Amino acid sequence: MARSIYIASAEGETGKSTVALGITSLLSRTVGRVGVFRPVSRVAEGSDYVLDLLLGHASVDQTAEQAIGVTYDDVRSNPELALATIVQRYHEVERRSDAVVIVGTDYTDVSGTAEFEFNARIAANLGAPVVLVVHGMDRTPQEIASVVASATNEMADSHASLAAVVANRCDAEDLDAIRSALPDGLGVGVIPEDPILTAPSVGQLMEALDGELLSGDSALLAREVQHVVVGAMNADHTLGHLKQGGVLITPGDRSDNIVTALTAHAAEGFPSLAAVVLNGGFTPEGKIAELIQSLGSSLPMITTGLGTYETAHRCWTTRGHLTRESSTKVDAALRLFDSHVDTEALARVMDVAATEVVTPLMFEYGLLDRARSERKRIVLPEGSDDRILRAAASLIGRDVVDITILGDEGAIRSRAGELGLDIDAAQVIAPTDPELVDRFATVFTDMRKAKGMTYERAHDIVQDVSYFGTMMVQEGLADGMVSGAAHTTAHTITPSFQIIKTKPGTSIVSSVFFMCLEDRVLVYGDCAVNPDPTAEQLADIAISSAETAAAFKVEPRVAMLSYSTGESGTGSDVDKVREATRLVRERRPDILVEGPIQYDAAVVPSVAASKAPDSPVAGRATVLIFPDLNTGNNTYKAVQRSAGAIAVGPVLQGLKKPVNDLSRGALVQDIVNTVAITAIQAQQLDG
Repeated sequence: MARSIYIASAEGETGKSTVALGITSLLSRTVGRVGVFRPVSRVAEGSDYVLDLLLGHASVDQTAEQAIGVTYDDVRSNPELALATIVQRYHEVERRSDAVVIVGTDYTDVSGTAEFEFNARIAANLGAPVVLVVHGMDRTPQEIASVVASATNEMADSHASLAAVVANRCDAEDLDAIRSALPDGLGVGVIPEDPILTAPSVGQLMEALDGELLSGDSALLAREVQHVVVGAMNADHTLGHLKQGGVLITPGDRSDNIVTALTAHAAEGFPSLAAVVLNGGFTPEGKIAELIQSLGSSLPMITTGLGTYETAHRCWTTRGHLTRESSTKVDAALRLFDSHVDTEALARVMDVAATEVVTPLMFEYGLLDRARSERKRIVLPEGSDDRILRAAASLIGRDVVDITILGDEGAIRSRAGELGLDIDAAQVIAPTDPELVDRFATVFTDMRKAKGMTYERAHDIVQDVSYFGTMMVQEGLADGMVSGAAHTTAHTITPSFQIIKTKPGTSIVSSVFFMCLEDRVLVYGDCAVNPDPTAEQLADIAISSAETAAAFKVEPRVAMLSYSTGESGTGSDVDKVREATRLVRERRPDILVEGPIQYDAAVVPSVAASKAPDSPVAGRATVLIFPDLNTGNNTYKAVQRSAGAIAVGPVLQGLKKPVNDLSRGALVQDIVNTVAITAIQAQQLDG
């Protein structure tokens, strides 16, 4: 039977969606199948953003229909029938899950007392312990404690079991005092208020203003609005009030303010705005319109027919929500949860036993946790790519690694600002920095002088972003490099062959993919670098892959793959694999290895029982070594596409310091994962 946890509040605006997302993420690191249940949903009357948020989590595999008990109308019509339906629908979710996150109601149009009592009755009937979420806005620690005590009594009256309390949206200066005021043994978290979580997007403001997009990039309507400024004064005074991430409200006929805002937005050293709102129904005309168009600004400019007061009022009162579309909000919520909630205590409350199954999400979370445990600095050479900036913001926001981005600092920070990304903590270095270029050119010349390298040629070469980033790693200015989102594999890794070179005892640089299947992680090598390795090289690849697997907590059992198993096959191809297997056993007798062996005999126990009955690897292989690049590359892609596996990599191995390549089709999460892997490799080298 699945364990469940009921997230409830006794009032509105507690931010329980942050807690719900954090608990869902916490469970996804421990169990295989996380279910989500919303006993009462407003989905029939519009979007249920909390439900959408949780259903969008990678660990959840449900439809909205499966996750909903009843609607508010059902409760108003017949509360007892609604409760019976909720219990029935919950058990349908429970049967498909290892743990269920139940999210209570939102307090929008009924009596708070009556609604909380109904939540308590639901929790009691589902047998789910409750995590109570209260807000700390404009409350003293004593007032928060009073709210908790009142809610606790009401829950007891309904026979609901209170398991933990989280105080959310608290004054950052009162966290310790609030923590002390919570009931002993129940207070598991005190989370400070973060304005970004309630900030509306530009698109939400446009909708609230009944406005239209006059110009600018529609993709930037997703940016969060952090400030609202009314520009009723002259341009000089207006300029002094502009703030990062702010919206300027100005009448549409105030051309001075409009041009000032657009110019400041594009200028280095001035705030990057979220939008300009032109109120009063006016729009720029004539030469001013031509001038604005010639600026080519991507900054959204919105028009509305409302007056200044009503425009400002709607902007100030429009509240944003934590939604899965906003990576900025999601990263901020998870960072707050992980930093301010005692997750170990909460896990004990939920009492969910860890599983031996390793899902893709468990593997990914493990990467982030391990990278975070000993922070490293990773250089990202492709600063002009939006995916790199989004990944950098996510990694910084969740305190995973320190980041250096290569490129023009003004352009990079301006673009990050336009996207609403916080990369303030990132170091940005131009690959034309004269001091570093001179230093790198001198070192590179000395390294390659036997190849005829001159300082002049080296001076040009090291200004290439891949060479510059690799030199940063070599010189200790970064612990690792990740590139390839906008460059070929050769462009990314060739500098590492020339500069960093292979580890002692390793003759070849190779790669692996971590293939995250539904219930386990396999290691495939080599699928990206070496076209046709010799037997000696294949043995090196196998040893390196086994070491990589062990470093990432995959117990290495190595299968040397071929078209035949055991002694049955003949020919040069199978002989190469047979010799490579012998060399692995000779060099590393501590590694469990089997070969030659066919893929099915390596991973399917029933096939292994007949083809290799006495092998400690057959049927249980975790590291699969392909005889050539053609076989390896096609196999990993076939498994990725046909079996729905998540392929993390390629991860380079055999270098003295870590450099990793990205696919040019890499998603933001792929980049995040690869950076985390690179940081862990750097930790291993230090160890």
